[in-house]
Amino acid sequence: MMLGKKIKVVHYINQFFAGIGGEEKADVGFSLQTNPVGPGLALQQELGDKGEVVATLICGDNYFATDIEKNSEEGFRMIEKFEPDIFIAGPAFAAGRYGPSCGAMCKIVSEKLGIPAISAMNEENPGVEMYSPYAYIVKCGINSKEMRSVIKKMLKLADAILENKPDPRLVPPNDCVPSPYEYDYYTRNTIRNVITEESTAERSINLLLKKIRKEPFESDVLKPPFPWVKPSEAIKDMSKATIAFVTDGGIVPLGNPDRIPSRMCTIWREYEIDKLLPREGERQHEVSHRGYNNYEVEEDYNRLMPVDPARDFEKQGKIGRVYPTVFSTCGNVSIVKKSKIMGDEIAKVLTDQKVDAVILTSA
Repeated sequence: MMLGKKIKVVHYINQFFAGIGGEEKADVGFSLQTNPVGPGLALQQELGDKGEVVATLICGDNYFATDIEKNSEEGFRMIEKFEPDIFIAGPAFAAGRYGPSCGAMCKIVSEKLGIPAISAMNEENPGVEMYSPYAYIVKCGINSKEMRSVIKKMLKLADAILENKPDPRLVPPNDCVPSPYEYDYYTRNTIRNVITEESTAERSINLLLKKIRKEPFESDVLKPPFPWVKPSEAIKDMSKATIAFVTDGGIVPLGNPDRIPSRMCTIWREYEIDKLLPREGERQHEVSHRGYNNYEVEEDYNRLMPVDPARDFEKQGKIGRVYPTVFSTCGNVSIVKKSKIMGDEIAKVLTDQKVDAVILTSA
């Protein structure tokens, strides 16, 4: 911990761990105690003389979930006066409402106070996907039987963060960031440049061999975070539904008149289906995408999009109609940020045209 100074810790827990009650008390609002409560007692015991739990923030799971952003602001206003050195939330284990509230509090405290904010959750907890880029979330099991061991892991990580000691293997500015593999927390997608004597080729082969042997290894590739999307309600009557086609397979008119790039595409275009993909006559389409063998798609567009079966369903009355245009872009080595913008643009057209459903295909 911090040398020569007793660290101040603020702890966040829900109504259950505060001993207020279970689901019947999940609607209680915020309260504050200036002492450790519930799992905070174990937290204080592990801190010993090195630190003190100066405040415990408590909130019901249902109350917090009604408006996460607004309620995290309310919670923050109650604790900022304590000027903590560390903020601890949970552990939340697998509790599906408790996890996001812990994550939201960690996020706002970290952003506004610039201090370590640490929680612990099971990998199935939705709070991991929602808040791991903004907080240190230690990995744990599904229930509170692990409470003491998980708290020890959280404080071990807190020690490393507060020590702020550069790792000689790392390159600044992230040379003080603890390893998620060493301290067992979910990666925050922070790039840590490592100095190694291996060449890129040697390192890649060695990592591949470790993966094949099922040995632990630290990948150099960061997975892009994708937020959870709430599914829409099912269509009640398909015989009246308008169905559209959207693809990132790079299907374009012959000659690619709009110059849809073969990779890193940042544009999309809308083409009339009957002109681009006629059932009879000569082929009128080609493929700009160069990230897959597109010979089969150039021979038969149905291998990328089931347009003809959809046309048949329209004639048979199984669907209302096929939307008259197809939305096309190229998804080869896509830029995620730009892809989101294109997706929003296409979605606006579909919404404005009252399209009921989309068949989205990818190469």
